[in-house]
Amino acid sequence: MKLVRFLMKLISEQVQVELKNGTIVSGTIISVTPSMNINLKNVKMTVRNRNPVSLEFINIRGNNVRIVILPDNLNLDSLLTDSLVKPKNKVAKKDPIRGGPRVGRDKPRPAARAF
Repeated sequence: MKLVRFLMKLISEQVQVELKNGTIVSGTIISVTPSMNINLKNVKMTVRNRNPVSLEFINIRGNNVRIVILPDNLNLDSLLTDSLVKPKNKVAKKDPIRGGPRVGRDKPRPAARAF
């Protein structure tokens, strides 16, 4: 399972996100996009060597995330199991357009005309 898919299941969970510049952002996940952009609400942001700042909402760009710290009471087993079971043996469907009679390949070339 990809990390982004895992984070998408954590909506309404309280997490801490450490950014590449050392800033620590704590809040409740509102949404996560496929590019790992994280929207948080009720945020406490602590920039390195500064006092914490409280914010109502924040959007964190996915490539700025270093780590996501999960709460201790989170049940990881239920989150890590895929909700959709993929079949192991995929049978190739026959495309109605492909696989038909081989038009033009099985027939010999027409004889060249002599003028």
